[in-house]
Amino acid sequence: MDGLWSIAAARISRGTGGFYSNPYKLISRKEVRTIKAKEGTGIKRVNINVEVNLHNAFKATAAAQGTDMTTVLMEFIESYVAKHGTTTPKKSRRA
Repeated sequence: MDGLWSIAAARISRGTGGFYSNPYKLISRKEVRTIKAKEGTGIKRVNINVEVNLHNAFKATAAAQGTDMTTVLMEFIESYVAKHGTTTPKKSRRA
């Protein structure tokens, strides 16, 4: 019996996967990069795919008017919602 316990003790002390060995204790846990803080409360990011030429033209037009693309899009979204309302779509019944 002593031989079995000495083998188990050797595994634990060497950290080679013995009965009570914890492999995570053997690895240094440094964070690779810092986690970004969430954007302001109540903000939701919207990503869209736009052709390169249209994106460049939109960016140039907004800059020529002394504004940025985000401001133009926010104004559009606000006017669109004001015009069309904020209705929720009806749930469809599936057979």
